[in-house]
Amino acid sequence: MPRLATAFSEALGLRLPLIQAPMAGGPSSPELVAAVSAAGALGSFGFAYTQPEEIKKQSAWVRGRTGGSFGINLFVSAQPDAIEVAAQRGALEAVAGYYHELGLPAPEPVRAPYAPDLAAQLAAVEEIRPRVFTVHLGALPAERVKALRALGIVVGGSATCVAEAQALEALGFDFIIAQGGEAGGHRGTHLRDPGDALTGTLALVRLVVHAVRVPVVAAGGIMDGAGIAAVLALGAQAAQLGTAFIPCPESGAPQVHKDSLLAAREDDTRITEKFSGKPARGLANRFMKEMNARNAPQLAFPAQNSVTGKLRQASAKAGKPDFVAMWAGQAAPLSRALRAAELVARLEDETIAAIREVAALI
Repeated sequence: MPRLATAFSEALGLRLPLIQAPMAGGPSSPELVAAVSAAGALGSFGFAYTQPEEIKKQSAWVRGRTGGSFGINLFVSAQPDAIEVAAQRGALEAVAGYYHELGLPAPEPVRAPYAPDLAAQLAAVEEIRPRVFTVHLGALPAERVKALRALGIVVGGSATCVAEAQALEALGFDFIIAQGGEAGGHRGTHLRDPGDALTGTLALVRLVVHAVRVPVVAAGGIMDGAGIAAVLALGAQAAQLGTAFIPCPESGAPQVHKDSLLAAREDDTRITEKFSGKPARGLANRFMKEMNARNAPQLAFPAQNSVTGKLRQASAKAGKPDFVAMWAGQAAPLSRALRAAELVARLEDETIAAIREVAALI
């Protein structure tokens, strides 16, 4: 079988130009990361909501089971100051009925800090020294990027438009993740209005490849080898897939999320801010539809994520999709329930087959 590789994937010590997307909140479990890395791709942790000690613990677990490279991702958007109780009333009342429906006590005001301390998380990353570290929802100062790179860490950042990609390159980032509008999960937009930064993956990848000199990784709506082949043909040095890995047995996503992906149909995804306070694409469910329809009050990110946390957990535990944040890209109907290593192997075979099919036309 011909070898599928790029200069970027080889530099990272990968057998394939394939990245399992970091997915905060549970999906990118240690088991999934280890399985993907062992299969020759880059397994990635989404540690946005994870405390530093747990970050170190899970990273050590993966290191103990595979010698493969792995990545860590953090959200780097600024946290809001403490929000007074009176200012939270509307957001709490908007979800109170759902809490009652699931037999939960009434939602209580949330308190700052609304997420783990970023400085402490970054210190943990520097101690762990993963092969790859990426950021989402923003950037890091050039001095911090330089310090991470000095530790042998390859640093990447998400961009949803050319301006963001160029800004990341200017700060010294090693590579750019071009996140198309089709992508599941939180939109990485940080220099524009997210509603104005929804360029599709194929167009965005090509634009960013022309605009920067560093390697570009394509993300958004890629679910099979044909999609990987397409973005490689457009100049991407690797493809990042998230939704494709959620149904894997090793994934830490709730079972109702996995089942819903396997039953998804075209146009079943929507973008909402109501779960976390930031725009994110997922499978449209009752919570998303009703909260969007009435433009329900919400708190800033990530305080809103704390407001809906117990509701999401209870809904998942009950096996009800109504109130679970089931992040998913637009190509979710292509989901398949395979073990991670089998999925990686299938993606490799499909990519090579797609490249051969195109070559045969020439």
